[in-house]
Amino acid sequence: MNRQLNRQSFARAHSAMAAAAADEGAVQPAVPEPCNGSGPLPFVWSLDRSSDVGRALLAASRRLREAGSDVPQLDSVVLMAHVLGVSKTWLYAHPSRQLTEGEIEHYEGLVRRRMCHEPVAYLVGYKSFFGLDITVDNQVLIPRPETELLVERVLACARELVHEDRPPRIVDVGTGSGAIAVALAVSLPQAIVYATDVSDSALAVAAQNVWRYGVGEQVQLLPGNLLDPVPGPVDIVVANLPYVASEDLPHLPEQVRDYEPVIALDGGPGGLSVIGEALRSVAEQPCVREKLPPGSRIYLEIGAGQGQALRGLVEQFLPEAQFSLLLDYADLDRVAVITL
Repeated sequence: MNRQLNRQSFARAHSAMAAAAADEGAVQPAVPEPCNGSGPLPFVWSLDRSSDVGRALLAASRRLREAGSDVPQLDSVVLMAHVLGVSKTWLYAHPSRQLTEGEIEHYEGLVRRRMCHEPVAYLVGYKSFFGLDITVDNQVLIPRPETELLVERVLACARELVHEDRPPRIVDVGTGSGAIAVALAVSLPQAIVYATDVSDSALAVAAQNVWRYGVGEQVQLLPGNLLDPVPGPVDIVVANLPYVASEDLPHLPEQVRDYEPVIALDGGPGGLSVIGEALRSVAEQPCVREKLPPGSRIYLEIGAGQGQALRGLVEQFLPEAQFSLLLDYADLDRVAVITL
């Protein structure tokens, strides 16, 4: 069902595929929707207009499996829950709930886009992260579960400061959706959090999350590069900067490669160019270094296998600093800690 169609063969394939789907009661959509804005979808699929929740979930799950989804049943359920404005549990309890024409059309559109590998988080507009539903769109990187380890480590350090009656001053560099900054602020009301980003579009998304969780008095969103816009000294720098090697970008999963912003992924040759730029700025720019007093810490998320290369960069730019490496639950390099 996911063969590539050219303009000349589209009408013929449209009829053939609709006939093949007759066992599921599928009918032809009036107009194929775009796939990532690059032309018609490479398939035809739609629901029978008499579908209920259970039949629609079954049909969508089958098509998503054929389209290459790793978790087709979960994808179909999350999208349906979004369309109906209910929980996933509610869906399982009400499989015979009849769908309206508007709900069917909405669901069809989302499933077709998911068949093109568009991330579910962009389709529903949020991603769960550290117990929060973080608003996202295609201007920001989708928060990953592994980044929760970064937040946990920063919180542990920040709570030590709280115990010393020192309100932690934290800067989230390259904040994107604001997931890290908001998670830190919600978890630690005593913290003052600065969140910087070079992308105004990303900061607009971050502002939605700051407002959503009511942490506007704690989190200051600052446009600018790295630590440049931070107004004063901080205790902790946390950053999930781009660390995918440029040469690896073509090999990323389609839902990442074709939809998530390259600026948030591309770490240059080897993957550590952006992180190296940040370390160089700390070492060579007095206006940046003065914002990191002795004892301050830098927490960086990195890719698997990048730990020793990063250690070399730290020894080059910040030879007096202490460096430690934390592994994730798969025993892979994940968080680097630099103590100045």
